[in-house]
Amino acid sequence: MSEFDPTILNEAAIPPPEEFSSRARVSSMTEYEALHRYALEKPEEYWGEQGQLVEWITAPGKALEWKLPHAKWYAGGTLNVSYNCVDRHIEKHGNKPALLWEAEDGQALEFTYCELRDLVCRFANAMKDLGVKKGDVVAIYMPMIPELPIAMLACARIGAVHSVVFGGFSGTALADRIHDAKCKLLITADGGYRRGRVIPLKESADEALKSCPTVEHMVVVRRTGEPVAWQQGRDLWWHELVDQYSETCEPEVLDAEHPLFILYTSGTTGKPKGVLHTSAGYLVQCTWSMQHVFDLRDDDIFWCTADIGWVTGHSYIVYGPLSSGASIVMYEGAPDHPKRDRFWRIADRYNVTIFYSSATAVRSFMAWGKQWLEGHDISKIRLLGTVGEPINPAAWKWYY
Repeated sequence: MSEFDPTILNEAAIPPPEEFSSRARVSSMTEYEALHRYALEKPEEYWGEQGQLVEWITAPGKALEWKLPHAKWYAGGTLNVSYNCVDRHIEKHGNKPALLWEAEDGQALEFTYCELRDLVCRFANAMKDLGVKKGDVVAIYMPMIPELPIAMLACARIGAVHSVVFGGFSGTALADRIHDAKCKLLITADGGYRRGRVIPLKESADEALKSCPTVEHMVVVRRTGEPVAWQQGRDLWWHELVDQYSETCEPEVLDAEHPLFILYTSGTTGKPKGVLHTSAGYLVQCTWSMQHVFDLRDDDIFWCTADIGWVTGHSYIVYGPLSSGASIVMYEGAPDHPKRDRFWRIADRYNVTIFYSSATAVRSFMAWGKQWLEGHDISKIRLLGTVGEPINPAAWKWYY
């Protein structure tokens, strides 16, 4: 990493290095402006071309049907999002790491695309045996562990609609979202870890289900090993359940406009609102952005530090990177546990090449000081991203 030059604070823009631009998909502002103009002037044609980034079962007739106030993307097309994120990469990249996971205590697990497919299929079969059908809503209330994206992809495989609830929310907040979406199944864990402390998720889930009669079963991942209350006939251990099922589960053929997930707003300005995302338009946009925003290459290691409980985590830990065949890093804990160099240690350990974090996190890194980067090789990072809010110039310049 080069030394920060404070004089660039006075510059209107920082051009990327020539070496970067020469290899990028969009190599200049002139090229970007031409693409932007094309997309504005001929949106149906442009997004019809981008639709080729995903694999269709039935090709759509047109990219966009726009009848105010409704828009339908890729009408007439059929596909399966789980297939696009896992199966289509197996032939060429089956043994490539899909998910590199690190726990707060340093435990690490790696899952290839072949292994990810098998786990997704096992849990998809388990859900079907529990009576979950296409169109049913499944609530997911979990820590940042591998079973979280596995559950999401399993829902997408069978056409169930997942509703991920941030693991930091209370049982009351969880109940509100389950009740509103009329969820049939809840997937959670006995607990999670945050700064070395156990977060009792199962306890909050039990409290929530006291007022949620639509939930028939609760599937629980054993993460912490802490004792938990258990309701026979309703509660099921994840590991005992999935071991019973086959690693083969044919993906459902789903309409382009089939609901993929519901994600609720935070509720800070009123009652939480469930925002429905449909399959094809969302997947095309996520995959497109991996190409044109993050300039993804086959050998990149992509790390988005967001929580999957928010839409950035959905899009850039799960659907965008996996649809693109990327290797993703996923971390369970806090950025300053046990020390403030935790993120840099992870970036070094996994040879991260694309690092995507929030403006708030960047300001924390800046406040903590660059001494926390010392001793960690982060030279492989070639692209930085920031999300969540506009970043202030001083923080961006420090980050860069």
